Amino acid sequence: MAEGRDAVRLALREEGARVGYMYARLDAERDGAERALRQGPMAGGGGVMQANVERTVATDEAARTLSRLLGVEHGLCFGRVDHRPEGPGEPGETLYVGRIGLRDEDREPLLIDWRAAAARPFYTATPSSPGTLARRRHLHTRRREVVRVDDEVFDLDGLGEDARRSVVGEAALLATLRRGRTGRMSDVVSTIQQEQDEVIRSGLHGVLVVQGGPGTGKTVAALHRAAYLLYTHRDVLERRGILVVGPNPTFLRYIEQVLPGLGETDVVLTTVGSLYPGVRASVHDVPDVAVVKGDHRMADLVEAAVHDRERAPEGGLSVPLDDLTLQVDAEACAQARQRARVLRAPHNVQRRVFVHEMLEALATDRAEQYERMIEEPLEALIADSGGVPKWLQELEEDAEETPLLDETDMRLAKAELWQLPPVRKALDELWPELTPQALLTELLADAEALVRLGEAAGLTAGEALALHREPGAEWTVEDVPLLDEAAEWLGHDDPSERSRRRAAATERAEEERYAAEVIKMTEGWWTSLMNASDIAGRHHDDGPARSTADRAAADREWAYGHVIVDEAQELSEMAWRTVMRRVPTRSMTVVGDTAQTGSPAGARGWGQMLDRYVPGRWREQRLMVNYRTPAAIMRVAEDVLASVDPSQTPPVPVRDDGPPPRAVRLVPAGSAPAPGTLAGLDALPDLVAEEFAAVASGRDGEGRLAVISSLARHAEVRTALPDAPAGATPEALDAPVVVLTAEESKGLEFDSVIVVDPSGITTERPRGGHDLYVAVTRATRSMTVVHDDDLPASLSRLEH
Repeated sequence: MAEGRDAVRLALREEGARVGYMYARLDAERDGAERALRQGPMAGGGGVMQANVERTVATDEAARTLSRLLGVEHGLCFGRVDHRPEGPGEPGETLYVGRIGLRDEDREPLLIDWRAAAARPFYTATPSSPGTLARRRHLHTRRREVVRVDDEVFDLDGLGEDARRSVVGEAALLATLRRGRTGRMSDVVSTIQQEQDEVIRSGLHGVLVVQGGPGTGKTVAALHRAAYLLYTHRDVLERRGILVVGPNPTFLRYIEQVLPGLGETDVVLTTVGSLYPGVRASVHDVPDVAVVKGDHRMADLVEAAVHDRERAPEGGLSVPLDDLTLQVDAEACAQARQRARVLRAPHNVQRRVFVHEMLEALATDRAEQYERMIEEPLEALIADSGGVPKWLQELEEDAEETPLLDETDMRLAKAELWQLPPVRKALDELWPELTPQALLTELLADAEALVRLGEAAGLTAGEALALHREPGAEWTVEDVPLLDEAAEWLGHDDPSERSRRRAAATERAEEERYAAEVIKMTEGWWTSLMNASDIAGRHHDDGPARSTADRAAADREWAYGHVIVDEAQELSEMAWRTVMRRVPTRSMTVVGDTAQTGSPAGARGWGQMLDRYVPGRWREQRLMVNYRTPAAIMRVAEDVLASVDPSQTPPVPVRDDGPPPRAVRLVPAGSAPAPGTLAGLDALPDLVAEEFAAVASGRDGEGRLAVISSLARHAEVRTALPDAPAGATPEALDAPVVVLTAEESKGLEFDSVIVVDPSGITTERPRGGHDLYVAVTRATRSMTVVHDDDLPASLSRLEH
């Protein structure tokens, strides 16, 4: 026993000194970045352009470096690997693994970035296949102090004598799993398992589907994959960024610190409800409406609605003015519409062509009417005088060979007509300039148009009328893909913006040419960091510096280098269209579990959603080990899964700790509650307090508990627990107790879960059995099911 304590003290002293030195180097790196950010590069040779370029690049690089260094304070170093000696009498190589790479004063490697190839044995070595490793050591830190070390020894003889004296150990993964939940997802960079490592380091190109049941770590593996891809393919991804699409704002708050903690910040985190700039939708439509809005036929409905606003009146166009009425016949109107559509551009860009065609027709008609006003009195005068003078005949012959309006006349006439309110109003009615919000608002408020256009899109009258709602309604999550679809068809046409862009493009081309010459003539550290386009753009931008993430999030047409979709089984066909527009290269990580699909518009299988975009060109990797859910709870979950989708294979739990899950029956309030019963939901606070005390004891009060109820009992539960926040809000993660629906709990985890009204959860939505599967797989320690009806058959295993 004494030898064991000595080994622990020796290991803590040795590793504490090493980690302390790493933090000193981290502080030095931070100080250097701060100085560079304040001062910029030292003055040197070169012209004004070179000096500006160096200052811009240095400032930008210093800001990125400082941001990365500030994000890795917690758990800077978490591992060490000791390789066996290559030959007798030679020392084995020792490497320390951490969140970023660091070098000592002599520029020798001090800490290896966890994404580097040299760090991979830390994650992939197993007792049966250790490779060249003799030992893997996990370092546990609190603030900057090493508080525990755990060793996995693969070859004791491969360690030196000093190293053998300091061998200690406890399984690092299970120690991590026993920690209480904190309302935030902790990164697992120190405990990544081999199957997760294969996901993280999979190639950039193509679509990788990560299919994994509850607790398999698929979400956190996907986030580490984002950090790994940015590290490995920085030249490709740094300028385009990575988009992470999550199921709700709470989930984003849950994961928001993972990537900065891994040293990466150029990632946009969003939900489907926020993919359209300017809209932040969080409420959902009722299931019947959600199914229709998520159907691929809605793309045809939106297209039909756009074309329905491009009209060529069958009787032609009449525009009454003060002195005359201008006319354009039906054939000319149809030709103008056809010429605009031939352009194959968005509606608002085509509108410009249509308006010009119609203005030309109106200007011609006005000129002809004015000419007739002059000719008719002259013809009458000639008739009265008995003949046409020779000079007048010559004048008429010349007039016949001259256009009624030359190019300049036509341009002025069209500009004049466009300023007349009756003309503008008439043309706006035929081909209005539309925004996606206006188009969708007007369409959904017009029952007749919904039925008429819906029929052309393949919708039944019932499906079309289900979409009807009054103007001014709040945008829903299901509306966002429709807005995005409308934006594709409508486009944007701003003449002043076009002029500004042409001028800016000319100026930018000249700056890029000049920057290229500077790079060619100048040697310096900064010349390898950026190309001429980067330098010109940053030199030209006088505004505050914006990160890739900031610029991407504000631009609907931004093309990301890679997209990660979590809880992807919940996306409808229309939502997939929206996501795919943002990644034309189809470089994606799709994360989810089709056994947990709760949305009636969601996926039943991955091919259903992906084959439309990458037929036969997506690969699937399955995670089959459940690191989160204790075995006793997982056995109950397996019964639920078998009742809703027996074709699915549940993940295998690695934990067998914690109390067995139990069922508690509700009895009428006022009754004497027997063991295993609860006197109405008014007694729910006592049960919550009991469960929370059990999971928080011995851990400084840490821990999280969720009450997951059916929609029907949700209001009662909220009334019984007035101090507990409810719903998928970021603030909910800061509270020890939160009230959620099954849908809102998706992707989250809690120490303890109380499921209220399982029968209601199962029956109130079309895929309610899948919702119950989600609810019973959120707990990491204990689960209690509260019911007043008979339990669903799938929960018969529960103890009373």
